[in-house]
Amino acid sequence: MADTPQHPDRPAPDHPLTDRPVYVIGGGPGGLSVAYALRARGLRAVVLEKSDRVGASWRRHYDRLHLHTTRRLSGLPGLPMPRRFGRWVSRDDVVRYLEKYAEHHDLEIVTGVEVSRVEPSPDGSGWLLRATGGRELTGAAVVVATGHNHTPRIPDWPGRGSYSGEFLHAGEYRNPAPYAGREVLVVGVGNTGAEIAVDLVEGGASRVRLAVRTAPHIVRRSTAGWPAQFTSILVRRLPVGLVDRLAKPVAKLSVPDLSAHGLPRPGTGLYSRVKEGAIPVLDVGLIDAVRRGRIEIVAAVDGFEDGKVVLTDGTRLSPDAVIAATGYVRALEDLVGHLGVLDAHGKPVVRGARTPAHASGLYFTGYTNPISGNLREMAIDAQKIAKAIAGDGSRRIARLPMP
Repeated sequence: MADTPQHPDRPAPDHPLTDRPVYVIGGGPGGLSVAYALRARGLRAVVLEKSDRVGASWRRHYDRLHLHTTRRLSGLPGLPMPRRFGRWVSRDDVVRYLEKYAEHHDLEIVTGVEVSRVEPSPDGSGWLLRATGGRELTGAAVVVATGHNHTPRIPDWPGRGSYSGEFLHAGEYRNPAPYAGREVLVVGVGNTGAEIAVDLVEGGASRVRLAVRTAPHIVRRSTAGWPAQFTSILVRRLPVGLVDRLAKPVAKLSVPDLSAHGLPRPGTGLYSRVKEGAIPVLDVGLIDAVRRGRIEIVAAVDGFEDGKVVLTDGTRLSPDAVIAATGYVRALEDLVGHLGVLDAHGKPVVRGARTPAHASGLYFTGYTNPISGNLREMAIDAQKIAKAIAGDGSRRIARLPMP
């Protein structure tokens, strides 16, 4: 694996100067899988990673994180995850796997290079990437894979500067040790917020509250040995209304009614919510902690005043710490926003093998959060993207030397 080639935009010496590599922006699972899929087709792919190692975003996740998707359905193309990782792979093992994946496939990776802007090349035959150090790299095609969880999103709560306690985004949370014996308010009941709340309870926090704006659908990660991911894959192409109707009786049988504890069953269907971008919470201890009163459900945060947290129902709290599990933004506007390839929410208008009609040769992967598993879908997209790029006869792509 080449970590720091001096001229990443220079084709191999035995290729014409018109042959250019495919640049892959981002050294996470999406970028690495695309690089392998291109390499498997004999095409030169160069991964540009702004940090000093692959899998940077995974290294920043909280300590107890495990995949909610099974090991067998979370591997990237060309290398399965080792059986010793177990069924639910830990954060550290995901990082080890990504490192091994890059090494095993001898991927060409340039670290410490952040791409700030992508533009059409002056000759119109490819793409120009402006990067750190004044670099200007020209590629035959570009795959953007900077990640779904790129930049922490914190709501513009009024008065937050007046809060006297500790405030942090969930992306900064690592483990419960600093919060033992303290009162903590976790804001947001997605999978991250729910799991951090459980982690705090198990780690000795004196009181844990979970601020909820909209009650989520809660699904058992596995029921009688059958992972929720298997069901998600089976139903993902069925009509939304049908899946909503099928999910309702299953939820009543597998998940207790938590209405008395502040978590009523949602009024909208499970798959309808998924289509709106709300992934169900996969239970890893939340249900039991709420039923036992170890996690208290409270109203959503409305703002801050006189050093206290003000909830939408008028309640005022004075926790020692607030952890905002309020999600992330993709932050693609500076990179490609000028190309008209993003929707009103900053998401790519197309992904996978599709490329915008007015931005041919520009691809995106990893910007959705599908119920069937993000890693699984990125692995599938990688093969489709590589096939599309290889089949684009209008581009002179540098090929790898024959062994």
